[in-house]
Amino acid sequence: MSAIDLHARASRDYDAKLAETRKLLVRAASEYQPLKQASSLGAEDVVITHLINSLELDIPVFVLETGALHGETLDLLERTRATSRTRIEVYRPVQESVVHFVGREGKDAMYRSIALRKACCQIRKLEPLERALTGQRAWITGLRREQSSARADVPAIDTSDVPRNGRAKINPLADWTWGDVWHYIQAEGVDYNPLHDQFFPSIGCAPCTRAISLGEDFRAGRWWWEDEAAKECGLHVNQEEKVAA
Repeated sequence: MSAIDLHARASRDYDAKLAETRKLLVRAASEYQPLKQASSLGAEDVVITHLINSLELDIPVFVLETGALHGETLDLLERTRATSRTRIEVYRPVQESVVHFVGREGKDAMYRSIALRKACCQIRKLEPLERALTGQRAWITGLRREQSSARADVPAIDTSDVPRNGRAKINPLADWTWGDVWHYIQAEGVDYNPLHDQFFPSIGCAPCTRAISLGEDFRAGRWWWEDEAAKECGLHVNQEEKVAA
């Protein structure tokens, strides 16, 4: 059974949500230039990229190619680059940093401690993210309130980081359900990562992502060996939370 067959169930107010999402993206393209969409090539992000393309908005998309992604994700990246109207940028980690980290700590360091896992995320994700966002007034993400307890209060426009770095975060799918996401993918024929058909709802780096079982939490397959409260790589943690941690 495909992810579409399993999940595509629009909520009662789906049409209203879709209209608001389109309005928000148009507003962001007008009021927050320059801005970019951050895409992990997961289900939420392919929906947003499709909307950006269909609305013909001047919003480039960037992908963090960490050097540890699944082959299926890399294949989708190439298909997306070949078919997208909007520009797809690819940011990679500094190779020397990766080589030194793996040489010092080993390729499975992330399993030994949260500190080492976060150090790996810093090299492969956070440093490239800062390069991708240099000079931007905002970035667009696929965060949804339904994804986890840590994201339950995600606003459509998050300005909490503006005092620190001058960037707002736009979350156009904040109030969408997982069923809404897949309904859009089905209705619009959006290309998606086939790992979703193998029970991977949330897809990151290959060593840190597994399939989930029926009844498990949406993000149970991410860093599954860690405590639930630690399950963020840092991309979506604001400065106050980083200090508290």
